[in-house]
Amino acid sequence: MQEIVDDPFPDDEAMRRLWLAAWGDAGPASFQPILARSLAHVCAQDGSRLIGFVNVAWDGGIHAFILDTCVDPDYRQRGIALRLVARAAELARQRGAQWLHVDFEPHLEAFYRKAGFGPTAAGLMRLAP
Repeated sequence: MQEIVDDPFPDDEAMRRLWLAAWGDAGPASFQPILARSLAHVCAQDGSRLIGFVNVAWDGGIHAFILDTCVDPDYRQRGIALRLVARAAELARQRGAQWLHVDFEPHLEAFYRKAGFGPTAAGLMRLAP
């Protein structure tokens, strides 16, 4: 049975499996420091299997940021990502955020519009070579 879970702090092995399936690489050496600093994170699970994730980073004040929304390819096109983002938004609201930001690649625009995000002008500066 698939369920959405608030702040489950999945272990690095489970996160690495999902990250590899969703993003094609192993991700950071450890996810634990990222999760510990987050305002919230939300996971989708099928039994004990981690099948989806979204992180809510924040500035310590009223701004929160959706990061790393992903769903295992075997579970896509079932509305799981929309459920993850909706729950993440609700947690951010409950925890004091007044604004929820997201950056995304052009091919994800329809998804994030459907999730309730409006268009904004933004900038991006690459810091790594």
